[in-house]
Amino acid sequence: MSRDLSDRITFDLNLCGGRPCIRGYRLRVSDVLDMLAEGATPEAILEDYHFLEPADISACLQYAARQLDHVVLTGVA
Repeated sequence: MSRDLSDRITFDLNLCGGRPCIRGYRLRVSDVLDMLAEGATPEAILEDYHFLEPADISACLQYAARQLDHVVLTGVA
């Protein structure tokens, strides 16, 4: 994980079951991604969660993109 993401996306077994959260808060990366997927704008999310910064939302998107960026192996019969 890049330095910027490791500063923004944190993991703590005692917080949200160890799921990736934003800067140690009880707001999971998946919560932010779900809000965006449901049509919330970054501005609306920032307004509702005053502790968030614009870079936190970008970090959530980067984290999700990196989780999906892997080789898929298929068997050839």
